[in-house]
Amino acid sequence: MSIEVNGKQLDWLENESVKHLLKRVKYTFPLVVVKINDRVIPRNMYADEKIPDEAKIAVIHMISGG
Repeated sequence: MSIEVNGKQLDWLENESVKHLLKRVKYTFPLVVVKINDRVIPRNMYADEKIPDEAKIAVIHMISGG
């Protein structure tokens, strides 16, 4: 059982939330967008949204500048 995060295969953990996954993979940027199987997950749902087995996850870092 596994998931794909930004093209890398990782072990799937049952009942893992988006928030926990971000900690596990050490994504610490304050502005990220998370998509699970092409569905954008609202930031306020990161603690509650569970990662399904075999999910394809994209973590996109938002960068501002001028």
